Amino acid sequence: MADTLSASFAALSLRPFPSSFTGAQLWMKKPPALCLRPLKGVRLRVARAAAAPAALAASPADTLEAFVKAALPGGFAAQHLLGTGRRKCAIARVALVEGTGKIIINGRTAQDYLQGNPLWLHSVKFPLVSLGYEYKYDTIVKAHGGGLSAQAQAILLGISRALVVANQANRDPLKKQGLLTRDPRRVERKKYGLKKARKAPQYSKR
Repeated sequence: MADTLSASFAALSLRPFPSSFTGAQLWMKKPPALCLRPLKGVRLRVARAAAAPAALAASPADTLEAFVKAALPGGFAAQHLLGTGRRKCAIARVALVEGTGKIIINGRTAQDYLQGNPLWLHSVKFPLVSLGYEYKYDTIVKAHGGGLSAQAQAILLGISRALVVANQANRDPLKKQGLLTRDPRRVERKKYGLKKARKAPQYSKR
């Protein structure tokens, strides 16, 4: 009996494993995906717990909104240094308050709202820079209609008019630079029978 058992164990120990049979399959009764599921759940819980304090921090938009509310008690209607500018279809309401030179447009910084375009940013700041007031006033704007280019020019006119309200002595230097003139140019409408406002189809005599 003992000889039979020893012979069977020897046969098992000498039997080769197939080439596709790995050592991990000797002890794994479940696929690796099933074994790793609890670990993934633990990692997700740790990530969510770590992200929770970051969500509690105030976002830049909330900070700007709080700044606007503090700078304009009573809203736009209660302010004294107001100016309205228009260009094409854009309308901009501008309020000037004593500050350090911040420009906030629709609850966002001018750099962010105007997409960092140097021409539009220059247009918005030009009236203040020309009078040396770039660090004297904070500018808060509500703009709508038109595109960003038209809104930037509307803001320019609104700031210029607000500076005249702040001090009548500012009128002459702003007027000489043409900053108080409303630009009336608009896109000319398309005409019936033409391809565009003035472009006509090719003339054929016969």
